Amino acid sequence: MRIGLIGTGRIGAFHAMTLAGLPPVAGVVVHDADGDRARAVADRIGGECAADLDGLLGANLDGVVITAPTAAHAELILAAQRAGLPTFCEKPVAASLEETDAVLAALDGSGVPVHIGFQRRFDAGYQALREAVASGRLGWTHTLRACTFDPAPPHPGYIAGSGGIFRDCAVHDYDIIRWVTGREVTEVYATGGNRGDDFFAAAGDVDTGVTVLTLDDGTLAVCTAGRYNGAGYDVRLEVCGSKGTLVAGLTEESPLASAEDAAWPGGTPYPGFMERFRDAYRAELTAFTEVVAGARPSPCTARDARAALAIADAASRSRAEGRPLRPREAA
Repeated sequence: MRIGLIGTGRIGAFHAMTLAGLPPVAGVVVHDADGDRARAVADRIGGECAADLDGLLGANLDGVVITAPTAAHAELILAAQRAGLPTFCEKPVAASLEETDAVLAALDGSGVPVHIGFQRRFDAGYQALREAVASGRLGWTHTLRACTFDPAPPHPGYIAGSGGIFRDCAVHDYDIIRWVTGREVTEVYATGGNRGDDFFAAAGDVDTGVTVLTLDDGTLAVCTAGRYNGAGYDVRLEVCGSKGTLVAGLTEESPLASAEDAAWPGGTPYPGFMERFRDAYRAELTAFTEVVAGARPSPCTARDARAALAIADAASRSRAEGRPLRPREAA
């Protein structure tokens, strides 16, 4: 099959390389507003470069991968849909719930699959958690503890357009909690703080955020997200049940230190998300080729992405208003 890729920044270039190495993919066609960058990626992977969007969509493709900036996601998803091409798009569908709902309305009844990129669903640890919950091995769940900590903050320009820590960072925890438990979130309470660089507050954001979620069966989840974890990239999820606890992300590479001087963990921490989730990204794009081939439905639909964004939106509003909120339901 031939796959088009729109957006050749850091994650786009990474996905292009991954796609080029997948057995079902016979060719990759890339496009970016920065033509020089797109040509460099195409040359690196032995692919093709399209001068514009119409050229890419008309390049005899079987599917499209969107890794462009968030502001372009909605327009590009709909363009790919009009071309009848199965679509993979990095999260989110759109920056706001209103625009997301407009995309969902346009997609309704199209029959062309859309797969939104929440790569943690393809990580072996999170998959093991989901199986343990579904099988009843942990008993009934009562508490989940999630963390997403970056070793250092991104540049100020990124923060200004990121949508805030809950929409940009913690949204991955919100999605995976829904997926692992199979439950919906009924209430959200969030708070945050700034003890780092001034550009977070200047953008109306926080560098550390905490969210308490209540699930529809009474389970409680606590999600912590932060931009300053100098020891390394740290992403974990603990599921605590009446019969036991299981943790995803607790490995030799965990950037943790024991106050009791225990030797474990002793590996080198991951420097960032691409190294931590390298295998998950490959599995995710492999799944997309199966969606393109008609062998499976979308493993993460636009409505799934909308549900995670609704939680993130409620968290952002909760922090601003200082009260618990319910996620806004779809129109």
